[in-house]
This record gives sequence, C-alpha cells and structure tokens, in this order.
Amino acid sequence: MFSFIGIVSKMQRKLIDMFLMREADAADLTDCLYLLTDIMYHKYENTPVILLIDEYDVPMAKGDANGYYRDITDIMSVMLSKALKDNPYIKFAVLTGCLRIAEESIFTGLNNPAIKTIVDTDYDEYFGFTNEEMERLLTDTGLMDKRAVFREWYDGYIFGNREVYCPWDVLNYVDALQKNPNAPPVNYWANTSGNDVIKRFLTGKFNVTKDFETLLAGGYVEKKINPNITYADLTKDETNLWSVLYMTGYLTILPGSLPEMTSTDSDKVKGMYELPFKLKLPNKEIKMLFEETVAIWFKEKIYGDSREDLFKALWNGDTVTLANIISRYLRSTISFYDYSESFYHAFLAGLFSGISDIGITANRKQGSIYIKSNREYGEGRADVVVENRTTNTAAVLEFKVADNIADISSMCDVALSQIHDIGYAESLQEEEGYDLICYGVIFYKKRCFIKKG
Repeated sequence: MFSFIGIVSKMQRKLIDMFLMREADAADLTDCLYLLTDIMYHKYENTPVILLIDEYDVPMAKGDANGYYRDITDIMSVMLSKALKDNPYIKFAVLTGCLRIAEESIFTGLNNPAIKTIVDTDYDEYFGFTNEEMERLLTDTGLMDKRAVFREWYDGYIFGNREVYCPWDVLNYVDALQKNPNAPPVNYWANTSGNDVIKRFLTGKFNVTKDFETLLAGGYVEKKINPNITYADLTKDETNLWSVLYMTGYLTILPGSLPEMTSTDSDKVKGMYELPFKLKLPNKEIKMLFEETVAIWFKEKIYGDSREDLFKALWNGDTVTLANIISRYLRSTISFYDYSESFYHAFLAGLFSGISDIGITANRKQGSIYIKSNREYGEGRADVVVENRTTNTAAVLEFKVADNIADISSMCDVALSQIHDIGYAESLQEEEGYDLICYGVIFYKKRCFIKKG
C-alpha cells in the first residue's frame, strides 16, 4: 500500500472515504476507475497508467441472474467511458471477459476498441498452456508420468488454431500432486464458474435434450454462433445460448474445424460466424460438470412434480398409465449413459423416491412410501421395491433392457418369473407381510413397457 497524502485533493479524499465506507451512490461509482488512474499517474511522477480489467462481464452476469441487469449496465457504461475514452492518465487498457464486446452494450462510449476473440489466431497461444509449455512444466515438476491425466481432464480448448490447457486447472492439480503424489484429478472449474447457463438450456423453452445426449456421448453438434450478444439477450434465441456455452468454455470446436478465410479480418470474422461451428465438450472435467448439472436438474424436476398420478397407477395396477408416465419422464431426461442398465436402475429408483435418501417418505399424500433399491430378498436382489406402510402394500419392479422392440413381451414374462423364481415375492410376503403387486418393466431406449403379474 502506498500513501495518498499529497497526491489527492480534498474532494478526491472524500470520494475515497465514501467508497471505503460503502456510502457512494451510483453516480459516485462511475468515477472510481478514472479517479484511480488519476492517483496512480501522479503518484508515479506523471507516468501513464496501464489499466487491466479482468472478467469485465461478470457484473452483468450477476445483474442478469439477480434482477439488476439494467442498473449495473448503466453504471458500467458510464464508468468505462470515463476511464477509457479521452483519459489523459492512461497509456492503454486491456479488458478480458467471456462475451465479445458488442456495439450495443456497455462499450457504446468507446472509440473503435481492438477486439480479439477466441476465433482469432494472432494471440491464440496466450489463452492457456500450449503442449510445449505443458511438456516443460511437467518435466520441471517431475510429473511427466501424469501427462495423460492432465490431457484427459484439462486439455482440449481450441483458441484460433491452437489447442491449449486450462491454466487454472493445471496449476491447481500440479500443486495438489506436489503435496500428494496420489492426488486424483478433480473438477476445479466448478469452484470458479456458475453452471446456471446449462440449467437455462434444460429448463427453458428450447428442446436441446438430444444435443446434450450427443455431447455427453462424446460427439459434436453443429450450431451457429452469435458473437455480438449480451446477457440480456441470452434466452431470446437458442443460438445465443449455444454462443454463451462456447464463449464461456463449456464447449469448444473440433480441432482444425475453423473455416479458412483469406480476406480482411472484419470480413473473416463476419464470414466465419455465418457458418455452423462444430462444438464438443473439451475434456473430462467439463463432461463431469455437465453430468452433475443434468442430475441436479432431474432431481429438481422430480421434486417439483407431485407424482400423484404415478403412484395412483402403481397401486391400481394400471400398467398403461404407469408405462406412459415413466416414458414421459424418460423423454425429458438426458440419458448420458447410452441406455445402460445402470442408467435405467438409477432412473427408476429416483423416479419413485424423488432421488431422496432411501427410507425417507416420498409422497405423504400416498401414505408412508419407502423405496428399496437393489435390496436382498430371497436368493437375489430385487431391482426396486416400493413399500406403502400405511396400506401394507408393496410393489416389486423388476426391469430388463431390450435391444429389440420385438422382444419386449417375452422379456416382461422373464422379469415377472424372476420375481417369483428367485424368491423376491415369497420373502416380502413371509418376512414383511405385504400384499404384493409385481411388475415386469422393460426399457427400450426412451420407451417403457410394463406387464403386471
């Protein structure tokens, strides 16, 4: 810290005190950056100041999420105009952020800023650690044996024509490995970036379920990108949402897939954005973030539904309604496990329990409902058992996954036979004293078929 004495005027000192005491109003805040450059300039013997502003768009993102977007953009527009336009105290300024500087935004008061985006090639190697830099870093730290792990988890971002590693993740994991050579890779991204933008896709008006399944399966989607968007425009068009996912690092392009342009820079950028981009998840860290967000979304969706129709059909033995309800949930769910048995098992148990802890009342209107998943009964483990302790009734759901729709009927019979042959029904009746309803449940992709025994 340096002393302000002899540098600032009484008026400036008063304004600084207001900032420190959090008594400044919106008009005062617009002067803060200009004031800071003024003080720095005179402190260092009239030396022009280099102003660095990192993540300039975070206040807009917070304002959009919390209902004060217009207020914060009005403040920042004046603040940046005062600090960056005709300011005699600065040499130059560098701003970084996720969204490209749009003409109709907080930068309307600036004159022709030089804009470099993630599709430009002239500074592409400075957005992260290149392969060459990673080789040197891992060699110097004695971690070359972990090279494949770093690549799988933290590599894959394409800026211009260069593939780079996320430096924040790399440095954090290097630090962790130096403290513990057996430290596993973790998701450092989740601690620095909100994932509300993914939830906006899932809960909004856009049907992106198949696109998300493709991404989580390791594929890519082709989408146009709008470089000139603001947070206020986020949900106006699906293109804007894909653009934000791309520009904030949730998605990247396939290596070597940027269109080649030979004209001027402005024409190059314009022409490039008229073509669809091939977008994919960059690495395992972001894939895990997507999966976790999808799981949370599905949990919230289930909690938000009463599921009264589901339980009514279950206890009444209405297999048609029960199958239709389960199929409806399947169609609105991201099945990123490629329709494996583990996905369907977690889905079915979660559907009846609301993904609550096993043994917690799931639906008070239907009585005391308890869910038991993969619990031992007889000589095996039943897939899902739903107990209603108020009516002393239990539903046993044994499921199979069909590869061919023609096999569904016979597989239902196999599932029902298993309930009795392995002793699930006998155990529940003799040991628990329940009246039973048995169901053979067959999953075929996003469709469910049920037969009652």
